[in-house]
Amino acid sequence: MTARSLAARVEAVTPAGRDRSIDALRALAIAGVVLGHWLVTAFVVTEPGLRVASPLSYLPALAPLSWLLQTLAVFFFVGGYAAARGLPTAGGYREWLLARMNRLFRPALALVAFWAVAALIWMPAIDGESARAVWTIVLSPLWFLVVYAGLLTVTPLVLNRPGRLVVPLVTAVVAVDVARFGLGGPAWLGGMNVPTAWLVPFCLGVACARGARLPAVGLLVGGTAATAVLMLWFGYPASLVGVPGQSRSNLNPPALVAVTFGLAQVGLAVLLRGPLTRLVRRPLAWAVVALANLWAVRIFLWHQTALVAVTMFALGHARLAGLHTAPETPWWILARLGWLPIFALVLLGGLMLGGRIEASRRPGSGTPAARGVPERNRGRSPERGGCPAP
Repeated sequence: MTARSLAARVEAVTPAGRDRSIDALRALAIAGVVLGHWLVTAFVVTEPGLRVASPLSYLPALAPLSWLLQTLAVFFFVGGYAAARGLPTAGGYREWLLARMNRLFRPALALVAFWAVAALIWMPAIDGESARAVWTIVLSPLWFLVVYAGLLTVTPLVLNRPGRLVVPLVTAVVAVDVARFGLGGPAWLGGMNVPTAWLVPFCLGVACARGARLPAVGLLVGGTAATAVLMLWFGYPASLVGVPGQSRSNLNPPALVAVTFGLAQVGLAVLLRGPLTRLVRRPLAWAVVALANLWAVRIFLWHQTALVAVTMFALGHARLAGLHTAPETPWWILARLGWLPIFALVLLGGLMLGGRIEASRRPGSGTPAARGVPERNRGRSPERGGCPAP
């Protein structure tokens, strides 16, 4: 099948009222997460075994790279939008929620099943330090599914007043950070920010789907300014992702900077909806976006497995720059860029394998690609309502 024929097929099965800008935002968020992890996650060979490192530890000037590639707020914004559009208006909440949970956790069970088998075959051959490093990386995406599932569960509670919840939620995050960093409170308090911080962009997505005209420019400018103030004068790290050895993290658990920068990302996302809608009217562009959305959860779950698979396979043959060496210099970044196509090819194999595992757990179900574009996120285009683009 040629690219043009595939694009024509995808175009033919796409519902006429589908909001393609939301799908484009989801695809961009996926790309940001995958590239971010592939560029800042390094496995370094040491005497005890593999350890996880980051070029941000050695090259702090690269921190702005994390501002471009940390796109979780966009994920939750899109998730809130899709949840509000998909939730039945009268009854059917249980069936809707079960369908969403199935969409999330069937791919997760496939990943866990794969690594359960891998643990029996592969893990006994490597040392404990390396095994812990591998498990930490390959299972790390699961936290997102748990948080996202929790937010989906409370969608009916925020459906009628999403905009009014934003200020109290941000205030709650501020209170936790003051207690943790200003008053020396225990570290476990940070866990309270996990639901509240990510509920902020989720609520904005719900508000957008309900037709609210979000102040996009205000969110972008205000969120960016607040983030800069927090980093420059209140001691928040410059990196928006966790850095090994760093005493504080903006992301794990989410701190106030994750929220303020998330507000800026939501503002930018709303401003981009119009241009993205025009872009994905082109069949080839839409085919890429549609396929990324069909495999979104699977890509999110398996991309770290692709990184680990390439790293461990190559380690059995040689220690290679960009895979097993410390990310101490810009040359490591250049070497890692050369590995990205290899990661992508292995990820594609992982997506196929994950699809087969999922299908084997439910005979006759078929893979998502066989069912065409999923019947979710149906709704009006931004020009016809629902958080209209400026």
